[in-house]
Amino acid sequence: MSAETALSVATADAAALESPGLRAETLALNGGLVIDPATHAIAPNISMSVNNVLTPGDGAFSADGVSDLTALPYLYARWTNPTVRQLEQRMAAIEATEEALATATGVAAIAGTFLTLLKKGDHLIVSDVCYAGANELARRILPDYGVEVTAVNMSRIEEVAAAFRPNTRLVHCESPCNPILRLTDIAAVADLARDKKALLSVDSTLATPVATRPASLGADLVIHSLTKFINGHGDALGGVICGNKAVVEKIRSRAGVYLGASLSAQNAWLILRGIDTLFPRIRTMSQSAGRLAEFLSTHPAVRTVTYPGLDSHPQHALAKHQMRVFGGMVTFQTAAPHQVAARLAKKLKVAHYAFSLGHQRSIVVFLDTDEMMRSTYRLEGEGLSDYRSFAGDGVFRVSVGLEAVEDLIEDFDQALRP
Repeated sequence: MSAETALSVATADAAALESPGLRAETLALNGGLVIDPATHAIAPNISMSVNNVLTPGDGAFSADGVSDLTALPYLYARWTNPTVRQLEQRMAAIEATEEALATATGVAAIAGTFLTLLKKGDHLIVSDVCYAGANELARRILPDYGVEVTAVNMSRIEEVAAAFRPNTRLVHCESPCNPILRLTDIAAVADLARDKKALLSVDSTLATPVATRPASLGADLVIHSLTKFINGHGDALGGVICGNKAVVEKIRSRAGVYLGASLSAQNAWLILRGIDTLFPRIRTMSQSAGRLAEFLSTHPAVRTVTYPGLDSHPQHALAKHQMRVFGGMVTFQTAAPHQVAARLAKKLKVAHYAFSLGHQRSIVVFLDTDEMMRSTYRLEGEGLSDYRSFAGDGVFRVSVGLEAVEDLIEDFDQALRP
């Protein structure tokens, strides 16, 4: 691709976002979409080239000092790539933010955010229960670099308020949080962060923009593991950071260049394909998850069920206020959970016993509370009690897929019975 063509594509990219009045469902298909100028193909192309030709004087040998790498022609795929750029524009469009940076994985997006916005002597407030990679990075790695970290229960706004220090620069939360589906009042935490002149980043992987758009509630940055529901097919790793252009470009020029966590064009194309069906997929999954949750809540082998859409969820009122749909994640508890886990792994015929989530196929796994405390969260006292109020001795985490919900219900019913 020539520098001239690259610039025209970038211009078209930006123009595609200037579509006032389009709803998110439409932007999930058209945001950042560029019709191929040569073939007029509607589906995005995959630009696999690492290098692009340029006119002398148009490029830069080093990214150092370049405030906006996206303003340059496409030069080198680690900096910017046409296919990855379309994905970034698509995500910015549906999250209603100015800009987005796509990364190789979700944890790369979180690491890029932390390592750009925090330095020695700064303070981070992080949710005491969130994605394991984020939690362990914050609480075990960042202190090695002189960053102070306080982990709090983000559902207790008074604890969040009390955790702020004069050097607090960033608050990171997740809603619903993985794995216990506890919610954070994003608007309330955003108000606190704004008053303290700190930034708020929200991992919205489990909600997706179909359920919640954190930027509209005051979040500065919205992070997703694109690997999960947004890709939705279980075949491509990816992450993204959406937010204000100045902040995102700061992360791009530092983490996007020097940490080397660039998203491949192939994976960007696969994820763009997934986004095309994001809204109908998540709505179907949410409907099925609600029905499965209701069924499990009456099953003789099940003790408790947690789902934001159930009246029994302790934050159901917040869920109704903050979420347009209640998502595709359900957790439940049983007696003798290790025996039940072995039974599910052997007997399930429709759902699959496996880690991860967000696939088109339903997935379930048991997460033992004692093991989670040893390996990741290490909570004690009130923090541990709060966790157990959602998880007991452990939860079966179900990521609901696109199967007929009747088949899914019948499958869990037969597998749960001795």
